[in-house]
Amino acid sequence: MKRHIGYSIVIIFLVIFLVMSYSREQKRIKQVLSQNERLLNENRQLQESLDLSSRTSQQIESRHEVQERTEVAQQGTFVERRTYFRKNWKQFITVSTSDYHTRLLGGIKDLKVIVRNQTEYPLDNVVVSVQYLRGNGEVFKTEQYTVNNVPAKGIQSVSAADSRKGQKVEITLVSITSQPMNFCWAVNKPAPAGNDDPYMCVQN
Repeated sequence: MKRHIGYSIVIIFLVIFLVMSYSREQKRIKQVLSQNERLLNENRQLQESLDLSSRTSQQIESRHEVQERTEVAQQGTFVERRTYFRKNWKQFITVSTSDYHTRLLGGIKDLKVIVRNQTEYPLDNVVVSVQYLRGNGEVFKTEQYTVNNVPAKGIQSVSAADSRKGQKVEITLVSITSQPMNFCWAVNKPAPAGNDDPYMCVQN
């Protein structure tokens, strides 16, 4: 009987020991799993941070590339626009007269010479020839006027001298100079044969 009781006590102690051991093992496993999960989260956050940094660097590089391409394109466009206006200047630069008064027995007064500049570059000076004509079409006199500092996309004018004779006037362009557009044109300066951009002041 005493032996049976002793076995029972030993078994109970063994059971208690096993339960405690199992409990400690489960606790240790939970700690290990928790630590592993923490490490995984840290690695995930680090990876996300690296990805973000990489994307940011790529975006910065892309912006720099776009900026460089834009600057190059703008420089190219600048040159191309000047060339375009030089070759097609007659479409953008014109001269005209204001409304003027004609006297009963002949003579002209209140005449202005007007230059219209529709290019994107200012004109330094424009020389215009004005012919004062009699009623029969004969030229009474010819005057030249210089219109300075004609703004880009703008208009500039000068007052012409009155004439004691004449019924009407005719005006023609004599020369145009624009350093910003690198443009030099003159009526007495024929374009060289074979030059597709003959009115460039300074050849590149």
